[in-house]
Amino acid sequence: MISKSRALKIQRPSLSLLMSEPFRAMTELAGYSLGKPYSAKPGDGHPVILFPGLGADGRSVAPLRAFCNSLGYDAFDWGQGFNLGPKGDLDGWLDSIKSRIVDLLSDHTQPATLIGWSLGGFYARELAKLMAPHVREVITLGTPFNAEADHTNVGWLFRLINGSPLAYDPALSQRLRTPPPIHTTSIYSRSDGVVSWKTCCHLERSDLVHDIEIRGSHLGMGWNRDVLAAIANRLAQ
Repeated sequence: MISKSRALKIQRPSLSLLMSEPFRAMTELAGYSLGKPYSAKPGDGHPVILFPGLGADGRSVAPLRAFCNSLGYDAFDWGQGFNLGPKGDLDGWLDSIKSRIVDLLSDHTQPATLIGWSLGGFYARELAKLMAPHVREVITLGTPFNAEADHTNVGWLFRLINGSPLAYDPALSQRLRTPPPIHTTSIYSRSDGVVSWKTCCHLERSDLVHDIEIRGSHLGMGWNRDVLAAIANRLAQ
């Protein structure tokens, strides 16, 4: 976890880290594909819902979905296609997503784990606040929830998709920084070339929040072997 004083000195990742992201992500994908099978505790079959990052869809989380299913969980993506960011009123948009997620969980008796990658992690955290009885834990991958400005290298992509810059205000920042009232794990990397790793760490310590540092890229988190090992551990808790 990072201190409040250090949080004030946050800078976006260097361009060198950003430029190396595709190569590092491909290297991690090769390691995932060619590596030895994982040895993990068999899953209990509870549902796992995956939320992709900005500009991505269910295909980006396919390796993670396959991994969770191989462990014995029932994993599926959010079913909304490409993640183009919230539309219209945030609370109204979240309510509509909540209704769809509740429908996806209608055949399950166990609460779900929500796993969100980058922007998708914001959805997982905020939906967990609205769906507490239906959610057992939240896991985020490279999600900059602890930010008071645009400390990322993807502001241009958000503007391209939505036609307006990513805006932050104190109330929204405080809301996003506040974790849901359930077990919440943030997985981050100091070598993340897309978001500042400091924005992916909780400021306040709690028995319900956990920060796990891994070594890897932002674009490869969905198949990074250290990330998968951490996810397997959290799912089995």
